[in-house]
Amino acid sequence: MKLWKRAVGAVKDKNSIVVVYVSRRNSFRNPELEAAIIKATSHDELLIDKRSAQVVFSWIRASPVSLGPLIWALSRRMEKTRSWVVAIKGLMLMHGIFHCKAPVVQMMQRLPFDLSTFSDGHSKPSKTWGFNSIIREYFAFLDQRAAIFLEQDNQNNNNKVEERSLLVQQLLKLEKWQSLLDLLLHIRPRAENMKVRLIMEAMDCVIIEIYDVYSIICNEIAKISLKIYSVTKHEAAMALRVLQKAMKQSEELSLFFEFCKEYGVLNSTELPTVTRIPEEDVEELERIMNGVSVPEKTINYKEGFEEMNQMEMTAVVEEDTRGTLRTIITDKWVVFDENDEKQYGFSNETKIVAEDDAGKDHLLLPLVPINNVPVYNPYELPDLISF
Repeated sequence: MKLWKRAVGAVKDKNSIVVVYVSRRNSFRNPELEAAIIKATSHDELLIDKRSAQVVFSWIRASPVSLGPLIWALSRRMEKTRSWVVAIKGLMLMHGIFHCKAPVVQMMQRLPFDLSTFSDGHSKPSKTWGFNSIIREYFAFLDQRAAIFLEQDNQNNNNKVEERSLLVQQLLKLEKWQSLLDLLLHIRPRAENMKVRLIMEAMDCVIIEIYDVYSIICNEIAKISLKIYSVTKHEAAMALRVLQKAMKQSEELSLFFEFCKEYGVLNSTELPTVTRIPEEDVEELERIMNGVSVPEKTINYKEGFEEMNQMEMTAVVEEDTRGTLRTIITDKWVVFDENDEKQYGFSNETKIVAEDDAGKDHLLLPLVPINNVPVYNPYELPDLISF
């Protein structure tokens, strides 16, 4: 049955590409770009066409006017599909587009399509409910991510900020980052039949994004801690709410990593350390709100987090004998020399590591240093093994 579904999906993709090239051209259509999008979001569950995704990223970087045709083509494909495979690939492609750091992409207010009520139409609901759930959760995160990044960019361009309101703006920004982390922590496979390569690949994208967002939260808290003893009661109340939320999220983050380890996404004997907010710091904020004088000191939430950063982590996605993917945390960066430049992680292109004694291919994916996050594209690998 699976072979039949793959054959039908391949025919659909081929027909879609043919239609692209025979259709009438206009200013909103780019046949080469549309064909690359179709290939990058194919119906094949076992293949991720990273080369075609690279073509999409190259168009965006080279020509900002390509965003219009890209949005039109990708939105049309996402709105028409009832396949969870096409939907999850489309979200991963959109995730990679966000990390291209093209100014025109940063101006996107929301995602150009809606998968908030997505439901696979090719299998029974009892078999696809887990896939439907993760697609809706992934969409909710990416949609909110676009809105938050646009808002942050607008604030950075606005220099008319009063000194007294600066802390309040920082706290409001922190609350938005925390809401984004909440959405990320909801993305997870919930059914046993979801232990497939495509879902594991998507979860690797999620884990790296979690490190990115959590590092921003910790860095912002470290900045706010320097001003905590010169705040008003209103600002202290906001800061207290943020710290209490941070304490709760650190516990949820630990549980998330435990879940990933049990499910097979993370297979490290040592899970990453999660920085926690000391309870005594929260108590000091409460005393400030109550008007009790306390001695000034620096609250360094960043210290523990930097200790984790000192261990430069790399996630190794390893294909085992059962055909599943495992992510292993190691303590070394993987550096590739190409075109006389050092390539770190996914900042540009990487290569496949040679087979080991067991004959297994290893694909190296970085869990990047928290305070120096390189550009990450889930698809940004030119010549890869086909999954």
